[in-house]
Amino acid sequence: MLENLIQPNYPKAALGLEQESLTALALQREGRGRFGIRQAATIDLPFNLLTPSFTERNITSQNEMLVLLEEVVTNAGLRKQKRWSVSLPSNTARTAILTLDGEPTSKDELAEILDWKSEQTFGVPSGDLRISRRKVKSDAGGKARYFATAVKLSVIDEYETLFETLGWHAGLVMPRAVSEANWLVDAKSRADSLLISSQPDGFTALLLRGDEPTVVRSVTCADSERDDEIYRLLMFYRDRFGEDSSENLLENLLVVGKDFAPAKLKDIAAEALGRTLNILLPEDVGLNMPAQTLRFDDIAAPAGLATLGYN
Repeated sequence: MLENLIQPNYPKAALGLEQESLTALALQREGRGRFGIRQAATIDLPFNLLTPSFTERNITSQNEMLVLLEEVVTNAGLRKQKRWSVSLPSNTARTAILTLDGEPTSKDELAEILDWKSEQTFGVPSGDLRISRRKVKSDAGGKARYFATAVKLSVIDEYETLFETLGWHAGLVMPRAVSEANWLVDAKSRADSLLISSQPDGFTALLLRGDEPTVVRSVTCADSERDDEIYRLLMFYRDRFGEDSSENLLENLLVVGKDFAPAKLKDIAAEALGRTLNILLPEDVGLNMPAQTLRFDDIAAPAGLATLGYN
């Protein structure tokens, strides 16, 4: 009862915006911790209509994007839906873990330190950003840490103007990788899980321990360099966390992106870690995929947000 008073009531429908496509969907519960797709549609975007960027303009034509947003929700049978969660392209927002060097003496000092840390990490004055922060477990040295996501105000305004024009309320707006990571959140598990999410210029990696993010990495690289960068990432994990207790060992790997080959990633993980990881399928994380043309790569982020409507 109390949780209903203090936690937001997230919608059970979500939008996913990517450089090449738009997705609209609604979920249905199909058992404890399991979901199915009740309604969904994905449409392709014209070249250069949406160019994800943290600092520059993203959308070249608001009018054209409005038409396509209306088309995708109509195709999904969700035209009457007014409340949405929204997944933005990873390059539009940035995510990091901010570590404090000392203990602030007041809330005002904490706010100042977090603003300064955000500016140093994201490269934009904090007054120009919309920042969401969540305190997570302290590091091994006892230093306080915060999981932070940021989007530039001028950029988020592009998207929110679209939603307002359509009469929509976007109650939760998150980067793609953070949205996808919801499939790995498990408060009862102490084992580590790793998300690797593709983006046009590389990939984002997010390591979770139970229900908390532990490591965030955004890697810029060419397609030909991606396997080597993933190997380096796993070697970093082995060197930094290899001495942790066995119950915290990395067990599961969720890969989102059409350019990844799961078998190849399993080989890379075995070489880097000396053991086999579980390459998770949609059914392994609780999503029953319909026997249609929908691909997990397209729906993983918005569907991950839509699950929050059932918490």
